[in-house]
Amino acid sequence: MFRHRRVVFIFVLVACAQIARAQYSATKLISEPTIFAPGVISTGDYEVCPTFSPDGSTFFFVKSTPDANFWTIVFSRFERGIWSDPQVAPFSGQYSDADEFITADGKRMFFISRRPVSPDISPNAAGKLDIWVMDGSAGGDWGEPKNLGKPVNSEGSEYFPTLTRDGTLYFGSGRKGGKGGIDLYRSRLVNGKYLEPENLGDAINTTFDEFEPYIAPDESFLIFMAAGRPDGLGGFDLYISYNRNGRWTKAQNLGAPINSAADELSPKVTPDGKYFFWASTRSAIDKPKTRTWSFQELSNGYHSPQNGLGDIYYIDVSALRIELGKN
Repeated sequence: MFRHRRVVFIFVLVACAQIARAQYSATKLISEPTIFAPGVISTGDYEVCPTFSPDGSTFFFVKSTPDANFWTIVFSRFERGIWSDPQVAPFSGQYSDADEFITADGKRMFFISRRPVSPDISPNAAGKLDIWVMDGSAGGDWGEPKNLGKPVNSEGSEYFPTLTRDGTLYFGSGRKGGKGGIDLYRSRLVNGKYLEPENLGDAINTTFDEFEPYIAPDESFLIFMAAGRPDGLGGFDLYISYNRNGRWTKAQNLGAPINSAADELSPKVTPDGKYFFWASTRSAIDKPKTRTWSFQELSNGYHSPQNGLGDIYYIDVSALRIELGKN
């Protein structure tokens, strides 16, 4: 009996180790941008907004129309060593939904949506995006989406909510009074309520557009997407800023190979802190060929990852050279 239990225990340990390793498909250091789960997650459709559940067993992401005008949140589960075929999330599929974020304890999910809302709850103008929130259950289901309301939601659009360990909310917003078209803001959570959002200031925001902030759980650094900056490599680039004694350092371009001549968006660090995920529209088919392609090769290239639509990439977080431990 003891031997049998020991064998079972060893089997469980091995199985768990295999799952932990295979969830991110990494058996060695990932030092270059690598497409995540090609053919299942990254398929040649427009895929963005990578989000793992806290235990890494469920992967949420967004399927977008090619013109990036309508989005649906979908999910895949890691089962028997592979990622399952994605399914539409039960709360999505009717309205345009995106930018999902799950809190570290797995108890809440935030996302943005164009779904209708009463003007008594949000001042959102028709067609704009608001931040919504749902409570999670022990069984992994999600409750009814609730509009986060004022003062976080405004008459403009809100984007890409991410939270610190203490519940502080970072997000993009097109509200009045910003420095550019879209700026980054944060709202402190006090006694269960979000305070008036504060603009992150000149070190982060410019007269150009800043979207999609990923905030470190301890608020030590911020990675975000920005457009139109003179030091940019492409349409949208990813930048990093550090929290030094409560003040943000001037944002720095993450550079290649994270950024490219294409658009980079949706920055996230995995719950275990080991990998950096993001989406990119970089293409492998928009360059001269070494020979003439057949129609089948052309069709395959146009309907595969790296066709110029959004794909989800990952890399070892060490590749970002994040400066930690400085005050």
